[in-house]
Amino acid sequence: MEAIFSVFAFDVLIPWLLAMVLGIFVGGIPGLTATMAVALVVPLTFHMEAVSGLAMILGVSFTAIFAGDIPATFLRIPGTPASGAAILDGYEMNKRGDGPTAIALDLSCSSIGGIIGILILILVSPMLAQFALQFSHFEYFWLGTLGLSMAAIITKGSRSAGLIATVFGVLLSTVGTDITTGYPRFAFGNSDLMGGIGFIPVMIGLFGVSEVFRIVTSPGGLSAPSIKEGIRVSFRSVGRILLRNKRLIAQSSVLGTVSGALPGAGADIAAWISYGVAKRTSKNPEKFGTGYEEGVIAPTSANNASLGGTWVPALVFGIPGDTITAIVLGAMMMYGLTPGPLVFENERFLINQIFTIGMVSQFFLLVIGALAIRVYTRVFRFPKNIVLAGILIFSIIGSYALRNSLFDVGLVLIFGVIGYAMEKADMPLPPVILGLILGPMIEENLRVGLIKTDGSLLPFLTRPVSAALVVILAALFLGDPLRKLITSWWKSRRANSN
Repeated sequence: MEAIFSVFAFDVLIPWLLAMVLGIFVGGIPGLTATMAVALVVPLTFHMEAVSGLAMILGVSFTAIFAGDIPATFLRIPGTPASGAAILDGYEMNKRGDGPTAIALDLSCSSIGGIIGILILILVSPMLAQFALQFSHFEYFWLGTLGLSMAAIITKGSRSAGLIATVFGVLLSTVGTDITTGYPRFAFGNSDLMGGIGFIPVMIGLFGVSEVFRIVTSPGGLSAPSIKEGIRVSFRSVGRILLRNKRLIAQSSVLGTVSGALPGAGADIAAWISYGVAKRTSKNPEKFGTGYEEGVIAPTSANNASLGGTWVPALVFGIPGDTITAIVLGAMMMYGLTPGPLVFENERFLINQIFTIGMVSQFFLLVIGALAIRVYTRVFRFPKNIVLAGILIFSIIGSYALRNSLFDVGLVLIFGVIGYAMEKADMPLPPVILGLILGPMIEENLRVGLIKTDGSLLPFLTRPVSAALVVILAALFLGDPLRKLITSWWKSRRANSN
């Protein structure tokens, strides 16, 4: 109890809340990621007590992940990579006037998912960490392939168009220095391309700048507000939606936590996988991508829950679950703490404080997030010519801030044109981002795995976890055809017997 009450001390609470407000601001600006928000906060914690510094880091990460859904829903511009899946149904809801309801669902599910993720962290962190240790290059290859297969599920319309978009994203991921030989590929002597094509400038260009082009070229598009006037959120109706989808919230939160516990997976992969699984298990899969409430709930429940999962390998083994916990591990060592199995015995008081901060942050998120929604909805009620001009400026600033590179600004503009052309040709955009994010993970683990086995593919198929992932992949692609085949055979057999 002492650990619980200690986090409400004045010198902990004030910086904690200020960091959460900063997370709302950073997460809501395209190009400024949750990782960047944490990196901005860490230097401020150098002369603080460990609990105050960790409260700031945890608080800013939770609010930044949620805030990325705000521009994704209202403007179809993901604020953070973890919000990429939020555009699929959230923006469609906004187009028909239900944007505030979509954001209210985002906020509620982010908080609930975060609570479930922290509870799982508290109850089963050693067991989840042991499961995460079962993953080697072979399992990570199949995990990446499983994530990539979601492109076939999330694609609306032609699957061949989705496949082409996915392959395009994977090809983009091969640009840069070869991960195993160190030899530059497709760089054409350009030093900027040797570092690869970052997915954040591509994401801003494909979704943000292309949307600006689309609105500018549509008649009367600039004069319309981004959000329809007079729209109000009924929290009673949001509560009914949450109750109606309680199984989906639990499913997505658990998936998000498990994904977060796998080093390198992170919130963005967790969101895409949860969206794909939700669509496969839904009674109305055809409604996904049309502004369906389940398509809003699944990814936002998963991405905040994954933050709890990332702390599992970080605390138990000192292995960062994502870039945020990599920064956190550095901060913990700065405080003189050594993550590992003994941290639960040697630093039990601090561990209880971390658990308390993670849990209470979800309730603070509800309050701060609700205030942020009110502010953003007022801002987005301005005519689109004003809003889009501001978003375009912030997009350019955000893309430049990543590497202080004008080259990235050029990428944003180039992929804005590419995204506009793809939409005119009815080509889906999300699979491009999915391929760009997962391409390096798949390639690296495939090539390193083959080097370890002298070119043998057997370990990719015979290891227990790998075999289980292969079965899941086969079920995803062969489940529907097999079910139709069995149903047809059964009906014909009954007809013949009659």
